[in-house]
Amino acid sequence: MDTPSPTQVDAEQLQGLLDALPATVFFIKDRDGRYTHANMTLVRRLGLARREDIIGRTPLEVFPQRLGDAYASQDRRVLGGQAIASQLELHLFPNRASGWCLTHKTPLRATPGGEIIGLMGISNDLQQPDGRHPGFARLRRVLDHLEVHYGEDVRMQALAGLAGLSLSQLERQFHRVFHLTPQQWLTRLRIEAAMALLRGGDSIASIGLACGFSDPSAFSRQFKASVGATPRDYRRMAAEAGA
Repeated sequence: MDTPSPTQVDAEQLQGLLDALPATVFFIKDRDGRYTHANMTLVRRLGLARREDIIGRTPLEVFPQRLGDAYASQDRRVLGGQAIASQLELHLFPNRASGWCLTHKTPLRATPGGEIIGLMGISNDLQQPDGRHPGFARLRRVLDHLEVHYGEDVRMQALAGLAGLSLSQLERQFHRVFHLTPQQWLTRLRIEAAMALLRGGDSIASIGLACGFSDPSAFSRQFKASVGATPRDYRRMAAEAGA
């Protein structure tokens, strides 16, 4: 009988350890983007019963098409050598509802600096704000401002002034309380507003402008990175679903 390599043992142990984290999705994929490891959080969110039901399959085979296409596109970039860090995006939550998460993916190499043989990643559910933090009330003023003015040209330095903090202090404290940077929170507000407006009849260009994107191509890129579909495709899918 073959003895498992240290890498195989480490991966199995890591997978088992991360089974215990209900708010964290963990996976390893091979050079072809097929799952070789996945924690049970991911398995259950896909509506599957056993880990074996996902092993050997690609995101296109297990996720809804919109998400599968987006994750496969990400995987191609990572397998080409590009790491992805703190990507704010919609993911499957329990009962197949959608919710925000932060995704991290990194190439796996046979040796340091050597050939890429796969990728490893995690997606952490976005946590609820820490309302007990002593700076919460001050930062709440920033949050209230963003919720009203997300469609405008928001300057991070101006937000820092609103909170009476330096820019570095604002970013550090905001991340500690809301688990995102101010820029990520602004992006979330803009994308959520765009998703709602795309269910109506306004033009895509006007929706992008209303949500703070002066450049239509930038709107399309950011929307696809976060939602997994272009604004046009999302509008079509929402209409087909009767949303």
